[in-house]
Formats: sequence, C-alpha cells, structure tokens
Amino acid sequence: MATRSRCPRPLSLPCCCLLLLALGSPGFFQSHAVEVDVKDLSNNTCIYAKWMMSFLIKYETNSSEYKNATLKPSTNVTHDGSTCGNNTHAPLLAIQFGAGHSWSINFTKTNETYQGNIISFTYNTNDAAFKDAKTKGPITIVVNDTMHPVQLNTVYKCHHLDSIEVANVSLFFWNVILQAFVQNGTVSKHDSTCEADKSTVAPTTIANLTTTVANLTTAPITTASSPMPTTTSKPVEKPLIGNYSLKDGDKTCLLATMGLQLNVSQEPVLININPKTTNVSGSCGNTSAILRLSDSNRTFIDFTFAVKNTSANTQRFYLKEVNFTLIRSINGSEPFNAGNNNLSIWDTFLGSSYMCQKEQTVLVTEDLQIHTFDLRIQPFKVQDNKYAKAQECSLDDDTILIPIIVGAALAGLIVIIVIAYIIGRRKTYAGYQTL
Repeated sequence: MATRSRCPRPLSLPCCCLLLLALGSPGFFQSHAVEVDVKDLSNNTCIYAKWMMSFLIKYETNSSEYKNATLKPSTNVTHDGSTCGNNTHAPLLAIQFGAGHSWSINFTKTNETYQGNIISFTYNTNDAAFKDAKTKGPITIVVNDTMHPVQLNTVYKCHHLDSIEVANVSLFFWNVILQAFVQNGTVSKHDSTCEADKSTVAPTTIANLTTTVANLTTAPITTASSPMPTTTSKPVEKPLIGNYSLKDGDKTCLLATMGLQLNVSQEPVLININPKTTNVSGSCGNTSAILRLSDSNRTFIDFTFAVKNTSANTQRFYLKEVNFTLIRSINGSEPFNAGNNNLSIWDTFLGSSYMCQKEQTVLVTEDLQIHTFDLRIQPFKVQDNKYAKAQECSLDDDTILIPIIVGAALAGLIVIIVIAYIIGRRKTYAGYQTL
C-alpha cells in the first residue's frame, strides 16, 4: 500500500513527502511487522524501517486495583507526521494505530554516525483494552532511545528482543531493520548488527509459543484460582536471597525478602532471579500494593497485594495477583506473558508480616511456577523501616508436629494394648477349653 502526502518544501533539505507502509503477519500471537519507507518530494528514500513492537501498560482501575493491557500495531496503522527533516527539525518516524495510539522516534547524526534520539508514545485509555480505567483519555510518555550510534550509510539490524521501561509502560522491539539519513535515496547494502545478535552464547529462549499461553489481558484463570503452596525438591542451585523495599516519600511502605526461581514449563527453563541485577519499583496504598521486580530489564514480575475484611474488626492482607513477562528471547519471539489475578495466598493479619523460610511453589498458570525461598513480606503498615511480628506459614510451624506426634504415639499405644488384650483373651479361652 502506497500513499502520498504533500508538505511545503523546506528552505534547504527536502522534507518527507512519500511514505510506504506495509504490514505483514509473521511472528507469534498474530503480531504484525511494520515496514515504513519515508521519501522526499523527489521520491528519494530518507528513512527506511521494518520492525516488530508491542507495549505492556499497567493502569489503575476505578476500584483502585492495577491491571495490565497489551497493545500491538495491527493492520490499521497510519503514518501522519513522518518527515525527512530539515535544518530546524530532526527526521521523524511516526505511526498511529488502534483507538488513538501513536508512536514516534526522531534521529540525530554526527559526521560519521546516526542514532535514535527521543521516543514518544501516546496511548488512549478510552480503548477497550483498558477496561474500567480510572483515568480516561490520551497519556503520553517520552523517553530517550537506547540505540547505540550506527555508521552512516549502514543499515542497523537487530533480531534480538529489546525493551525500554519508563513509568508504568514497557516497550518491546525485535526484528529491527533501520537506516536513517539514507544517502542518494538508496538503502545501503552494508549492515551493522547489534551486539545481542553477535553473542556466541544464545540467551534463554521461549520458543514455539501458542495462543494457549496466558496473556496478561485475558480473563481470570479458573484452573489455578487459589493454588496452595507446596514443597518441592529440585536438583537446581538455590537462588540468592534479595531484600527489596518501597518508599512513600521518606518512609518505607513495603518490605520483601525472598529468593525467587521461575519455572517456565513451555520451554522448559528455570530462571533464578539475581537480586544484584534486579530493579525495584511499585506502589503502596491502604488497601492495594504492587511490588515490581525487573531482573536486568529482561524479566518482570509484579506481585499485587490486597486487604480483605474477615470480620467487623479484623483485616488481613494476602497475595492477590501475579503477572510475569519474560523477554529473554531471540529469533523474533514475542515476550512470554503469564498472569493470575485470582490468588489468595501469603495470608496474614494486617500489621503483621508473613514468613515462610521453606521452599514454596506458587502455581501461576500451567506454564509458570514461581518458587520462593526464605520468604518474608510486609506490604502494609511498615513501622520504623522494620518488619512487624511474623506469622509463619504452616510449612515452618514445627509446633503443629507435636500434637501429631503425640497423637500418633497414643494411637500406636492403643493399638498395642488392644492387640495384647486380644492375645490374652485367646490364651485364656484356650485354657478354659483344655479344662
């Protein structure tokens, strides 16, 4: 599909006038590749790009809960505003898609290199993807591009999946082919491959995903509505224990200590979260709190905690929801997403902390299990930056073994007495028969 748009000729350099936008269907989850050829009035290409992208957005609902929405450019993409640039304006690549969403990037150059500069993304929460969103209307984020400088007259290629995270939005890019400042209107035959694609050691991959994989925007999973933690044993190295916290102003509002191991059965692959390379973010509230852990900007885990009233004067907190995104992938794979918003575990009194030193397994979906080690969590009412008194999980509470052992011993003693009584009666009866 080719369309032509006219704009005034600049004082020096020609501006964008012809844009070719092609959409294909390769990739997972019916993703579409976007191909853009920006041309000037002389029909010379100035920017060429072909790439795949998606967006993961966390938003607040009217009930003060947080949900995730996933956006992907599809076949209704437009391209208004793209330009080759001039002496006063940088070249700009812009697309619009869906119900009022848009994305753009401008480019800068030196005498030898070019690179992306500023990325702008606007999403519209009036879209049906943002069900029951508290804030309605367009929301714009702006972030610096992380692309390294590329030699002029060279095509940048990167199949590896990369991401940029800003505020509550994660942007994912993969299968990127790009050249800005195209010389003489001809896309170069020389390539510049990203470092991730050059790696001789293939990173962890999630391949052959199908639509049965749980997506963060799907309905609640009924097959794992309230999975009970279980103890498991695997011949794998135990993950490092991390200490995480959130602040509200200058006061600590959430504390968490745990070792995390992820079991993605679709591959299968086991991933230990390294607290030394993990970024912590989230939010605190009176009845809802979110802890987000991002390991090396490749693995994202959101723990959502909630408060419930069990009686007129008693409140308890619990883990209500887990959302997970894995982007350690190559070969053009989309992120692996899994989530469960119908959990009811790590339950204890509000104002206390929950602790479980032994290994627990949280069944998020049939494709994802999270193993926790040396867990202690307090998402509400933290005082003086310290944990409150802990409510231990049943796995740690050895005191419950005492009545079990005593009961078993008494049962065994009763059995022995009964057997001895029966034997004694038989002998007595045999004696009477002899007489």
